[in-house]
Amino acid sequence: MPPVDSLPFAGELNSPAAHPGSPIAAEIRLSEVIAAMSYALDITEGQPQGHAARTCLIGMRIAREIKLPAIDQSALFYGLLLKDLGCSSNAAKMCYLFGADDRQVKRDIKTIDWPKMTASIQFVQNQVAPNGTRLERLLKMVSMALQGPSGPKRLVQTRCERGSMIARQLGFPEATASAIHQLDEHWNGKGHPLGLKGEQISPLARIMGLAQTVEVFFSQQGLLAAIDIAEDRRGRWFDPELVDAFLATRDDFDFWRRVHHPNPHQQVAAFEPPDAALIADEPQLDLIAAAFAQVVDAKSPWTYKHSAGVADIAVGIGEVLGFNPLELRGIRRAGLLHDIGKLGVSNLILDKLGKMTDDEFTELKKHPRFTEQIVGRVAGLGGLAEIAAAHHEKLNGRGYHRGIMAADLPLEARLLSVADIFEALSAARPYRDGMPIEKIYEIMDRDAGFAICEESYAALKHWVDRRTFTSRVNDQLDAVEKLVDEI
Repeated sequence: MPPVDSLPFAGELNSPAAHPGSPIAAEIRLSEVIAAMSYALDITEGQPQGHAARTCLIGMRIAREIKLPAIDQSALFYGLLLKDLGCSSNAAKMCYLFGADDRQVKRDIKTIDWPKMTASIQFVQNQVAPNGTRLERLLKMVSMALQGPSGPKRLVQTRCERGSMIARQLGFPEATASAIHQLDEHWNGKGHPLGLKGEQISPLARIMGLAQTVEVFFSQQGLLAAIDIAEDRRGRWFDPELVDAFLATRDDFDFWRRVHHPNPHQQVAAFEPPDAALIADEPQLDLIAAAFAQVVDAKSPWTYKHSAGVADIAVGIGEVLGFNPLELRGIRRAGLLHDIGKLGVSNLILDKLGKMTDDEFTELKKHPRFTEQIVGRVAGLGGLAEIAAAHHEKLNGRGYHRGIMAADLPLEARLLSVADIFEALSAARPYRDGMPIEKIYEIMDRDAGFAICEESYAALKHWVDRRTFTSRVNDQLDAVEKLVDEI
């Protein structure tokens, strides 16, 4: 797997954007926010950190080479950064079909010429049930063969439809959403999900598809490999004119040094069309937090709507405790983003039916650290990183990922932990049903004042008592049923 553990760059969380003294949202460029958040999409795809940002640099350089009209460059810019918005929506299905780590499968599939039958068969043989018995591997291969060509098409369709839908929710133009939807179409008509051919494919999608593949080979094998793959797939996967435009950049060493920069998300602003530079105001930041919560919750049917549920409960606790509207806004954002680090955890672990092994639990416990690293680099949201990442900390210092003691846990982090525990216990898991409120209280009573904040817990009870609380179990079961039907 790529080095998911090393998500941040040294010292990055000490930047001004990572602390409460961050600049106000009105001063923050939307490009900065989206470029930083794209790292969450990178780890979902099993790609090295900065994949989307580097893809953006390459795509915008191609756009300049072909003199893409200015009106299209802004739509392309955000499409390149957000091309993988739907990436989590097929993770569970891919994990089940292959019996393998979804991140590894997603990473490796970007390097093969999958429309070629021999390449697809070899890929399946190499990927299915890597830790399974010979019989288990054979059964998986038979199952996938029975799906025929429609299987891969449905995987891509799920991802593309979900990504374009979220792009629209974020308020990006239809050109951006359409390009995301058509990302995996090929010039020769053998791509997915619609089998579009040639100029039927959005010009922006054509640039995005080329830039994405070039970035993968550039990051893994260098510029010569990226040039070779573009030439090899010219006229098949890629628009020949766009490949020629890309090849014209081969001697632009200053540009390729920029692509190779250790902090590529800091480089993308130079390629944002200046006439269309957007500002991330407070409502836009709310939309971004809500959108990425959807990305997180789509990764597994068992986490479906969890982030939104935790955010609602946390805000309810905060209201009882007397937080003001500005503070409640921050609490909601932290609740929405608290589990974004789970995008870096395999569905083999998230969807496991039985008890996790010690090694699997160790992997799962990394997700708060991933959350801190991702949110911490986002201008306008970075000040929430430590709060969002503290949702598994305990007053006695026996939580994770930092083992923080009570004295170092702010009230916002304490109430978020209480909200997360309550919501998780009320929901179903692959190995148990959702619990009734009385049972949840019985469990949480034992930890109140010792592991969890007694004040926040009392506020939770007060908030729950004033309404009819409905768990998300039915929504989960609907999501599981949908997954089974698709498989």
